[in-house]
Amino acid sequence: MRRLPLILLMMLVATVVLAAPPASGPEGAEHHEETYFGIPGWILKTLNILLFAGLLYWLLKGPIGNALAARGVAVRAAAEQARERREKSDRLASDIQARLTQIEAEVVAIRERAEAEGERQRRELIAAAEAEAAKILQSARNEVDNRLKLAKKELTEYAGELAATRAESILRETITDEDQRKIFRESLNQVGEA
Repeated sequence: MRRLPLILLMMLVATVVLAAPPASGPEGAEHHEETYFGIPGWILKTLNILLFAGLLYWLLKGPIGNALAARGVAVRAAAEQARERREKSDRLASDIQARLTQIEAEVVAIRERAEAEGERQRRELIAAAEAEAAKILQSARNEVDNRLKLAKKELTEYAGELAATRAESILRETITDEDQRKIFRESLNQVGEA
């Protein structure tokens, strides 16, 4: 709206400059200024242009103004929609960032739980291995003790047999028939007394 008077002023100046007769013409030529109804032609041309511009303004002011107003409303609506979409995307971005932070915290917690569980299982496996080793060691000790007892028993039995065999051979060599009869009689007396 502020540009219209400026445009009209520029058109008026251009008309005056174009319609004005040249200051000097070619030599020998006379310049004759046109007049209509006693009014110089450049004034009529200027009035004609001003009337045409005014008529154009009056005819186009409504449709162009409406189009510009509608375009302004559309631009404001688009700007409002863009602002709403921006706010929505900012909310979504903050929600996503909050979720990412939560997920990172959950990952850290899961990693810590996994490490703690791994450490617990390691301790349990070590304890189970130590208990199994203690059982195996105790079983080996028991086996050694059993074999030692068996060896002692076998050794005692062997020593007894060896002693009996040696005693028998010593007795056979040293006991006479008379000694045998005497031992037999004493055994009978002891049985009789019993």
